Amino acid sequence: MRPYLFTSESVSEGHPDKVCDRISDMVVDSYLLRDPNSRVACETLTTTNRVVLAGEVRGPSI
Repeated sequence: MRPYLFTSESVSEGHPDKVCDRISDMVVDSYLLRDPNSRVACETLTTTNRVVLAGEVRGPSI
């Protein structure tokens, strides 16, 4: 077996990363629900009073 490096990230409850992950997951799930062959790369960025969605999609119009 080849050696590998395992890394992980942990953030506390209420951290903005958790909100960003949920938003990105909802976007991906919406496309995959309508077309399982969709290609979705979605990033969500937040700061005070602002949410930005970035990425690219190939799939049905939503």
